[in-house]
Amino acid sequence: MFPRLLIDRQKILENAVAVSSLLQKKNIDLFFVSKVFCADIKICEKLVSKEFKKIADSRIQNLKRLREHFREQIELLLLRLPMHSEIEQVVTICDMTLVSELSTLRLLDEECRIQRKRLKAILMIDLGDLREGIWPDKLKQYQEEITGFKNVDIIGTGVNLACYGGVIPDKDKMDTLVGLTKEFRKKTGLSLEMISGGNSSSLPLILEDKMPEDINMLRVGEAIVLGRNVIDRSPWPDTHQDTFVFEAQLIEVLDKPSIPIGNIGQDAFGNSPDFKDLGVHKRGILACGRQDIDPDGLIPLENIKVLGASSDHVIVDLKDIGRRIEVGETLRFIPTYGCLLRASTSDYVDKEYIN
Repeated sequence: MFPRLLIDRQKILENAVAVSSLLQKKNIDLFFVSKVFCADIKICEKLVSKEFKKIADSRIQNLKRLREHFREQIELLLLRLPMHSEIEQVVTICDMTLVSELSTLRLLDEECRIQRKRLKAILMIDLGDLREGIWPDKLKQYQEEITGFKNVDIIGTGVNLACYGGVIPDKDKMDTLVGLTKEFRKKTGLSLEMISGGNSSSLPLILEDKMPEDINMLRVGEAIVLGRNVIDRSPWPDTHQDTFVFEAQLIEVLDKPSIPIGNIGQDAFGNSPDFKDLGVHKRGILACGRQDIDPDGLIPLENIKVLGASSDHVIVDLKDIGRRIEVGETLRFIPTYGCLLRASTSDYVDKEYIN
């Protein structure tokens, strides 16, 4: 059935090996981030079978599915700060979580006591990307209480960059994280052995030999899943970029004008569309839409252009495809990260595994 994702598990594994080899040279631990493909079990099976057993995800539902399938074979990290409403599940399912709020730590500590379990936690520090984390000058407010938790082990610190704010990791940011960790370690007496220097966006610092030695853990998703340098989306060295291919079927192929005829208002999503006059040309409609993908994130594998999309239709310009094409044929695309995220989440996109 179409639309569908063609998933090359072997290429994803080879990407993981390439990234892992780089990190191992610097004694940096790797947590593989599975959220963009919703922690698909078949993909994770391939990785776990080759000893990639540390998995991170933002959704407790994904982590629950992984725990039920792999049991104690794997170590699970909750990437998103825990909601108070999911505290019980976090303690039941996860080995480790990111944290930034004392109120959340109190609830986790109490739930660990009830379940007679221990949970590891990484204290997140915000170095300017303005997503999660304690603002550096507020760390001193945590010093007294954070040493009093009896069931949650604060094992280290972490930072998130190049996500919400797009702030690029650099040596100054990493040195700041290391310095704040050492100071907090001295003030609290906590060992704070783990310093997590971010996500795929921090990998270039390793290639440039600018990553401080104290950084010993990264949370890597896109560089492995799509083989991309997330700073500029260029190919990451020694990786594949065709790990996922999105395929959709044409339901109409006709010659039509390129500009709508009539008074133009808003489209289905409340936007005011703008059209270029390309004259009458061959246009196709694919049986998929914004409910399945991000049309701006479809990279065609043939000489076509994506013109736009509604909920269930993607409009493509076929005039330069260079071959005869008919209704019923399919077109293939490489999805960007955001496009893959939507395709993986949609129940209307089938998955086919190769290798």
